[in-house]
Amino acid sequence: MIRVVLVDDQMLVRSGIRGLLDLTHDIRVVAEAANGDEAVAVIAQAQAHVLLLDVRMPLCSGIELLRRQQGLLPPTILLTTFDDDEALFDGMRAGARGFLLKDISLERLAEGIRSVAAGATLFRPGLTERTRAAYEQAGGATVPVPGSTRLTARETEILALMAAGLNNSEIGAALGPSEGTIKNHVSNILAKLAVRDRVRAVLRGLELGYI
Repeated sequence: MIRVVLVDDQMLVRSGIRGLLDLTHDIRVVAEAANGDEAVAVIAQAQAHVLLLDVRMPLCSGIELLRRQQGLLPPTILLTTFDDDEALFDGMRAGARGFLLKDISLERLAEGIRSVAAGATLFRPGLTERTRAAYEQAGGATVPVPGSTRLTARETEILALMAAGLNNSEIGAALGPSEGTIKNHVSNILAKLAVRDRVRAVLRGLELGYI
């Protein structure tokens, strides 16, 4: 069973999402909070596999919570009412593993939770170009890649599929190698880019011009 903590300032939204997830056979909301400050204590007790976190809340927003608790939260999916590139970019920088609109179907929500629980990232189609634009507008610039850390053509291909939200199994199915081989490639990518997870690898790949 995938254990989920749900953090949203609107009680009706929490009730609706909880009710939808109760219809699945493998996902349950085990704890809730109305803002980021409340969430800290709740998360510590819940032993959750995934955190569903509203982007905009009073007292402490979802992105602010990610920044404060970086590395201490379960894999996090940000939820928002609006398709907001700035929030998506800020959320990725803060460590979010996914980003979903609140009006998606139960099937897509459940699929997203399962994907993130399994270690994948979850970002909508069109992320790469729009995130690159947001990065450039925020003052980012392409950094020269030292020869010792240069990704191979295969690693660059895998990184692009990571940016599209595919997990290792899906990347293997798309490119041909076994899931174990893809896992080794991903480990090499993280080491070469000097990052600890897939989201930061995607961001670093954008910065370095790989994506």
